[in-house]
Amino acid sequence: MEIASDPIASCTKEHQKVYQQWFAVADSNGDGRITGNDATKFFAMSNLSRSDLKQVWAFADTNREGYLGFKQFVAAMQLISLAQAGHDLTPDLLSTADMEEIQLPVMEGLDPLIAKMKKTSTYVEPELNGSPQRQSPPASNWFSSKPSKKVSLSAVTSIIDGLKRLYLDKLKPLETTYRFHDFVSPPLASSDFDAKPMVMLLGQYSTGKTTFIKHLLQCEYPGAHIGPEPTTDRFVCVMSGPDERSIPGNTIAVQADMPFSGLSNFGGAFLSKFQCSQMPHPLLEHITFVDTPGVLSGEKQRTQRSYDFTGVISWFAAKCDLILLLFDPHKLDISDEFKRVISSLRGHDDKIRVVLNKADQVDTQQLMRVYGALMWSLGKVLNTPEVSRVYIGSFNDKPIKEDSIGPMGRELFEKEQNDLLADLKDIPKKACDRRINEFVKRARAAKIHAYIISHLKKEMPAMIGKGKAQQRLIDNLEGEFAKVQREFHLPAGDFPYVEHFREVLGGYSIDKFEKLKPKMIQAVDDMLGYDIPELLKNFRNPYD
Repeated sequence: MEIASDPIASCTKEHQKVYQQWFAVADSNGDGRITGNDATKFFAMSNLSRSDLKQVWAFADTNREGYLGFKQFVAAMQLISLAQAGHDLTPDLLSTADMEEIQLPVMEGLDPLIAKMKKTSTYVEPELNGSPQRQSPPASNWFSSKPSKKVSLSAVTSIIDGLKRLYLDKLKPLETTYRFHDFVSPPLASSDFDAKPMVMLLGQYSTGKTTFIKHLLQCEYPGAHIGPEPTTDRFVCVMSGPDERSIPGNTIAVQADMPFSGLSNFGGAFLSKFQCSQMPHPLLEHITFVDTPGVLSGEKQRTQRSYDFTGVISWFAAKCDLILLLFDPHKLDISDEFKRVISSLRGHDDKIRVVLNKADQVDTQQLMRVYGALMWSLGKVLNTPEVSRVYIGSFNDKPIKEDSIGPMGRELFEKEQNDLLADLKDIPKKACDRRINEFVKRARAAKIHAYIISHLKKEMPAMIGKGKAQQRLIDNLEGEFAKVQREFHLPAGDFPYVEHFREVLGGYSIDKFEKLKPKMIQAVDDMLGYDIPELLKNFRNPYD
């Protein structure tokens, strides 16, 4: 599976050196990012129409991050060159054009700017095989233990940096005050915002989860085990890296540049069953895969895991961009553990895709019955009247067994596989939108949590009988949730699980909780109602 060709790889070294100089001219503050304002000034030298330049930006900023890095800048320059040569701008123009024939675009008035830049004392001549000199973005220092200097939202150079700033200034103070990190989710780090999109695979053992990843990568990842027995006994994050290696869970959980620090809360028993497999691969530059142990069924369910399996799945579900539930025709039963796992995905329904794998192991008539049985089972577990999309296929490197499914079945499998691959290819393009969506979801959850905690505090007596009052509140938590819902007009579906909340609440003294602080709530309301829409407006296509 390929996502997109690298525009830099298709350039000659001479062109790369020229583009590095141009990038340095266009990058007004030297942070390695071409913002909308930078682009409008620099691209104007091409003398293309505004409508053409609007398309150039849209096709170059494929991930809709609101800025162009060096790779995207090179793609934009190549598109401008093709437009100047008379080509119609289309999304797949770079993938279909003869890259060797693409010349440098004509940029009127650029040479004096390059000459002026070279006269400055800070200019460094780029190397042929190098990359443009760039400073570390200031956002990387905001999450340090030392308090950082407050940065205006108008000074940030990307949507993600804007979300980081809003989190530190407005959302994190609310979360800390009302112990959101203890009840719901650990605090976010800079790496959580910068992480590549993640895809998690779930299913019972031997449904083809590891084989599915191998099929996409066209090779095995370090530490992969494939077999009919339960082979994957740990959580494995398959990521891009300079060489092939496996990193143990305890090591990966303390690395500041990795988005897995929150997993430390699940203890050493889990971290010993967690690892990161790194390898150089073009697909992994865009997507990280999370391979999971097979969900237990039958007698195996009586053997307790040494860590909170469902809790870990829920943690990954919040971080992932796509969740694939894998079944095979001979394992349609949904065990108690699998039911708990699927229930823990509540609130992430839009991420779930169901895959009926190894479907060529049964004939067409049996496949029809298997499909119906799977839909019936899922309807009972997901508790939704809407039918989940089920992709049917055989996702491995072996040829499809046409003798059992026939030529029509082969055509069906190919169409289903293409649909699923298209879904996966769209993930990097939607990653920034997903970050915003998850951020807004977290802000709403933090607000509701603050209302619940402050309400429980208000219900406590001032002097006598605090122990009995706390037990009464814990026992009647459903009723207290209903009071909060009515008082603040909140949707019932946004409230946390009662049982989980009750379990965590038992370890705290409600009397020590904070009262409601309207200013903090108002700050989050302002963030949701004004700051985030303004941020998105600032980083939309500059030619809109």
